[in-house]
Amino acid sequence: MNFPFFIARKIYSGGDDKHKVSRPAIRIATLGVAIGLAVMIVTVSVVLGFKHTIRNKVIGFGSHIQIESMLGISNQVELSDSTMDILSHMAGIKHVQRFAMSQGILKTDSDFLGVAFKGIDENYDLKFISQYITDGKIPVFSSQKSSNQLLISKLIADKLQLKAGDRIFAYFITEGGVKARKFTVAAVYQTNMNKFDQALCFTDLYTTRKINSWEESDTYSGAEMAVTDFDLLEPISYDLAQEIKFINTQISDPSKALASKTIYEAYLQIFTWLELLDINVWIILALMVCVAGFTMISGLLIIILERTQMIGILKALGARNKTIRHTFLWFAAFIIGQGLLLGDIIGIGIVLLQQKFGLITLDPATYYVKEAPMELNLPIIVALNIVTLLISVFVLIAPSYLISFIHPAKSMRYE
Repeated sequence: MNFPFFIARKIYSGGDDKHKVSRPAIRIATLGVAIGLAVMIVTVSVVLGFKHTIRNKVIGFGSHIQIESMLGISNQVELSDSTMDILSHMAGIKHVQRFAMSQGILKTDSDFLGVAFKGIDENYDLKFISQYITDGKIPVFSSQKSSNQLLISKLIADKLQLKAGDRIFAYFITEGGVKARKFTVAAVYQTNMNKFDQALCFTDLYTTRKINSWEESDTYSGAEMAVTDFDLLEPISYDLAQEIKFINTQISDPSKALASKTIYEAYLQIFTWLELLDINVWIILALMVCVAGFTMISGLLIIILERTQMIGILKALGARNKTIRHTFLWFAAFIIGQGLLLGDIIGIGIVLLQQKFGLITLDPATYYVKEAPMELNLPIIVALNIVTLLISVFVLIAPSYLISFIHPAKSMRYE
């Protein structure tokens, strides 16, 4: 058996311990490592959960890639069935859906509100919105006929004092004059993404195209594309851009030519803000590693001073400084290991409690979520454990050289 490891284990288990001065130091060092790791786990879990939750909400409204006119979303594009077939069969594309936008005003007897109407059909993926329905039931939208039903946000419903089943008039200003439509509120959703909730309604694709007077069967505001692997978004987007160049050569009207952009490009401000969170994470990780390192250094120095006699005896018996230093580094590794185990239990426990009960709440108007989202990532947690262990042991190498200055003859008389 490795001699330094054997002696360190005996010291740690207390088999040779006549003095109990170091026990509080060991507990403090263990607790310092545990708290540091627990804070790191919770911090990383919060940031991962927050970034992925917000990202998924933005993607839920705009998908991974958007195709629209080169002149902007307010202009129509030509998206024939053959074009849709080409796009849907591209490598890495999971789903393609067309939509049409229109601007209008919802009016009740006592109030009115300007909103955007997004026309969708039966092929539109409503899985995201269905998670956030608070009232009513999502209708079956169509591209062939109008059901005169609306899916509105709770923010709009509260402003206009509406609920599922209520009827409301909508007015649209077009080149031909003012058009009026009577809708029934089929369902109400709440995502807490105010950028979208405050002004976006869903209705039939047929209705919005009719309001816009788009008589051509292939005219739309654009299309949304979902990819099979989000990590491959950039290369897929590049391949799509090349395909669109070819499609544009087949479009008769240049004003209806297509252009594409990723969800990052469409909502750059939101994703830039999310990326800034990474800076906070690195700062917190660095501070917590420093806390763990300093508590271990102080603990090790106390332990070395307490066992000065033992160090002197080992030197008198022929042990080299290197062997004794390795003994105390092994001892420190045992303390760090116990601290890491305790930190894992505390950190993972807090994350699981938050996921289960939502104990930490947030202001959805500011943070887009009601509860602090936390996401466990086992590879990252393992990496945090390994890095904390390695750094903590590394910073102890220099303090361990104190052993070299301990004289055997003097240390055996040390009290």
